Amino acid sequence: MRAKGSTSDHFCDLTCSMAERIDIPTPEDIQKLDGASARGLLRQLAALIATLYALIDDLRETIARQSHQLEQFQRAMFGSSSERLPSLKTQLRKKQARRETAEQKKERLHRAQKRREKNAEKKRKAARKEVVEHPIVEPNCHGCGRHSHQASPLADAVSYEYEYVPAHFVRREHRQHRAVCECGEFLYGQTPQRVCEGGMYGPGLHANVVVSKCADSLPIERQAKRLRRVGIPMNKSTLLDLYHRTAWLLRPLWAYLVGDVAQSADVSADETPIRVQAKGKCRRGWMWTFIAGKKISYVYSPSRGGETPVQVLGGTTGTLQVDGYTGYNKVTCPSGRERAGCWAHVRRKFFEARSTAPVEADHMMSQILELYGVEYLAADEPVIGSKPHLLLTLRQTKSTKIIGGIFEWLDVQKPLHPPKSPLGRAINYTLKQREALSVFLNNAQVSLDNNLSERNLRLIALGRKNFLFVGNDQAGENLAILQSLVATCIANDVNPQDYLADVLMRIQDHPQSAISELMPYNWEPQD
Repeated sequence: MRAKGSTSDHFCDLTCSMAERIDIPTPEDIQKLDGASARGLLRQLAALIATLYALIDDLRETIARQSHQLEQFQRAMFGSSSERLPSLKTQLRKKQARRETAEQKKERLHRAQKRREKNAEKKRKAARKEVVEHPIVEPNCHGCGRHSHQASPLADAVSYEYEYVPAHFVRREHRQHRAVCECGEFLYGQTPQRVCEGGMYGPGLHANVVVSKCADSLPIERQAKRLRRVGIPMNKSTLLDLYHRTAWLLRPLWAYLVGDVAQSADVSADETPIRVQAKGKCRRGWMWTFIAGKKISYVYSPSRGGETPVQVLGGTTGTLQVDGYTGYNKVTCPSGRERAGCWAHVRRKFFEARSTAPVEADHMMSQILELYGVEYLAADEPVIGSKPHLLLTLRQTKSTKIIGGIFEWLDVQKPLHPPKSPLGRAINYTLKQREALSVFLNNAQVSLDNNLSERNLRLIALGRKNFLFVGNDQAGENLAILQSLVATCIANDVNPQDYLADVLMRIQDHPQSAISELMPYNWEPQD
């Protein structure tokens, strides 16, 4: 049974009405028609054919769109959200392996071995050394019966194992010595420094709660259960207080970090939704990320409007690398930053169009792969990667030709595909960003894609799956504050646990004029 108002009903109604309007004659009647009547009939039939062709095109577009939507729904329900193709790196490595010489292969394997050795050395240095002696326990030799003490010692047989020792908590008792002088004057020992006045919990515990939630995406409730397993009965409300207090104390560092990112010449940005608890049902808030190199900041906003980019980047110049979302238009050219596009988003659009136009989509994706091949070629050559002008020369020599071919092909393909079809949408999306997608050809600091921002939003996405929502807008802001500092620590190879525990104490009497010293990328631990 067809649904009322469906496309097929429209087709039947239209064809029936056309048939009713045109009294189609039989072959015998056609032979009897004079010239004027025949010409009139031909005009009517031509109009009907044109209408039917238009309807067929509309139906094809509708079927393609619905097939695409069905595939998207099935993928969302039962499949992976990632692009289920070999990664760009994997494809490029296979292509490179087919071309490389024996000497190049030897050099590549040598670099891989060096990386493995470096990682193994890091692991050895990170673990605390503990020596366990295993003395000879047999009193006599099995061969001759002599006492084992008479045997000549040899070099010890040494083996290694890595063991996990559960973290432990201590109840630290502070004894402040006091005395009274003969003159009646009281003398006191140094007052212990606390995270906050009268606080019972140390900076290490504050830091542990934050790192567990922001770096490991562990909800507060789960943290409380984990503590109970090691014999520490800690209420969820207590841990929440520690978490939000840390955000309040470190807010000045976050504000400086956001400002520091905004003053950078090259910034990348992206945004993702996050649920906010509200009466009746959750509403939607937004977590934005603004990144400059190894400086990573997050900003929470109740809406996805362009006010947040203006708040962060308004009045600044440079480049801003984003996807096609129009919310960034208020801070981009002509009066703001130069907008750089993201080829990874373009690739995703064509990947989604593979179900309806596999040949065209695969062709476009292969061309994008060639663009990434130029970037990986530069990355494999340390000399090029460390010198921007050499990278720029390589791009202008190789990538410019690829870009020209891509847009020439898109211009040819655009009129051949319905604009509302998946492929038509992908083509229009790319053509609208022609200028933004070409910025990297003239700026070596601009990447080919905005994947850096997307990777850092995965922390938010993982947390969203685990702790589901934030309690209110203030909780969203606190998450942005702490996530910014933790992510920047990770980007700069700084242990966030050590960093947070240190700056929680130092920020209390640190001069505002020297606040940059406490940023993760400038931080030096105190002895």
